[in-house]
Amino acid sequence: MTAHGDRKLRILQTMAAMLEDPAGEKITTAALAARLEVSEAALYRHFPSKARMFEGLIDFIENALFSVVGQIVAEEAHGLRQAELILAASLRFAGRNRGLTRLMIGDVLVHEHPRLMARINQLFERLEASLKQALKIAVAQKDLPAEHDCAAHADLLVCHLLGRLQRFVRSGFKDDPLSHWAAQWPLLAG
Repeated sequence: MTAHGDRKLRILQTMAAMLEDPAGEKITTAALAARLEVSEAALYRHFPSKARMFEGLIDFIENALFSVVGQIVAEEAHGLRQAELILAASLRFAGRNRGLTRLMIGDVLVHEHPRLMARINQLFERLEASLKQALKIAVAQKDLPAEHDCAAHADLLVCHLLGRLQRFVRSGFKDDPLSHWAAQWPLLAG
């Protein structure tokens, strides 16, 4: 990676670390620059705006999650198991990336550019589409009844995911997104 790429990555890593603060302070370019011990102008040499910094983090989340989803779909033939693994991987990702979880639930985007929240919404729509496809496979494999409402089921799974992420953030990152998973998945799979 180039020195420019290294600096961009360092900016994004620092921003993600700042998002891990349970107090949830607003991320400003001044605070980010101070944490990095550079000028705000130095930040703007790598990113034209704070929104682009957030987009860089969203890109990372999308790439990380959907590379795993792609791997699950390629390696697991059973639709219900695909859905389980996709949901568990999403929850595990959140548990390991606290600052990015705050970004995923959108609380840090409240006063930011609306396109950022639209990107987060698209991420969850893509996850929901992946879950719906896995559930359709489960119907075809007769693991779910033929009349099963895959769209409603996928929606329920995404609502569970969002609820677990909210709870994780609201607990100050104490309530692990995967707590009770072994008991909850059979209820969610039904």
